[in-house]
Amino acid sequence: MSASLSVLKSNPRAAWDVERIRADFPILKLQVNGKSLVFLDNAASSQMPQPVIDRWVRYQSSQHANIHRAVHYLSETATAEYESARRKAQAFLNAGEEREIIFTSGTTDGINLVAHGYGRKFIGEGDEIILTTLEHHSNIVPWQMVAQEKGAKIRVVPVNDRGELLLDEYRKLFTPRTRLVGVTHVSNALGTINPVREMIAFAHEHGVPVLVDGAQAVPHLKVDVRELDCDFYAFSGHKLCGPTGVGVFYGKAALLEKMQPFKGGGDMILSVTFEKTTYNVIPHKFEAGTPPISQAIALGAALDYLTAIGMERICAHETDLLDYATQQVNRLSGVRIIGTAERKAAVLSFAVDGVHPHDVGTLLNEEGVAIRTGHHCAQPVMQRFKVPATSRASFAFYNTMPDVDALVAAIRKVQKVFG
Repeated sequence: MSASLSVLKSNPRAAWDVERIRADFPILKLQVNGKSLVFLDNAASSQMPQPVIDRWVRYQSSQHANIHRAVHYLSETATAEYESARRKAQAFLNAGEEREIIFTSGTTDGINLVAHGYGRKFIGEGDEIILTTLEHHSNIVPWQMVAQEKGAKIRVVPVNDRGELLLDEYRKLFTPRTRLVGVTHVSNALGTINPVREMIAFAHEHGVPVLVDGAQAVPHLKVDVRELDCDFYAFSGHKLCGPTGVGVFYGKAALLEKMQPFKGGGDMILSVTFEKTTYNVIPHKFEAGTPPISQAIALGAALDYLTAIGMERICAHETDLLDYATQQVNRLSGVRIIGTAERKAAVLSFAVDGVHPHDVGTLLNEEGVAIRTGHHCAQPVMQRFKVPATSRASFAFYNTMPDVDALVAAIRKVQKVFG
């Protein structure tokens, strides 16, 4: 356990000490163009703390083997650690049953699991799927594929000028042909926190299941899938201090039992002949082939790390950062914030008058400030706000107020360069 976590465990009311937290992240000591790295691209991928790195190395150096397939020591050890990570994910989301947790390659994989495992089985010609303007492409394209194959229709919830979903319009979209709702918990492009609990409750009144894209929510908010009462929930490990190539998909057991497997192969079967295959029980039914064993175990360590700090404490610090950044950027003449919802997570998208976002990102990089520029795989959002792209600064719990100051100073330099 790191020094920062031991202090927090012994005194959970201790004052937030961001420097103690930052000491756990070796990459934050990096110099970029002779400047200290200011990493503000956390919505794309967060950084990994030393305890998670150490857990990864320990698995690779003393526990590695394939799982569920042998009785030797290493295989049994790896299997136990992998299934322990599943229980950690269950606890992190407060899922009702361990078998409701499926390891995937990430959020995109989880959404595709629903689209192909549920959508292709239960959505037919003339049926309707409700999505929102704020969706990442990962929660649009799979449903377009299903709709095209089945002859179904996609209906879209609009947003206001602040980037907030119009709930009255959402309610009007429901018809007797509505078969599923897909909604992002937090917009990756704007940071808007959507009222998913209210949306889920309304959908359930109409007997419609809801899939929640939680990729941008789980790093910043305490998520309880039973409190939300969502039917499906997906997130990625690399956005909350874990490795790439692994994600968690939650589904209510009753629905998972009815779904067809998305992928076929080893370990997702009970028996195979050339005449017939009998599928395994959940969750194994949806984990074909060798799973991301080392990644899942490292993700379990990341969940331990975040839990020890406390998601409420993380949310409070990041809210302070976002509020401060919003105030400072709003003071810059010629800079416009895109997405001003009342409830936001730690994302600040902005446009600098007369400067393309890619040029903003390039010049900020010269100052050691890492942000994301582009459409953020959310082109419908860009179209709604009539911009080709934005510059996006996204914060994590290891960021600081001086990081915000560095961002603002770098934007000023951009404006000076472009006159």
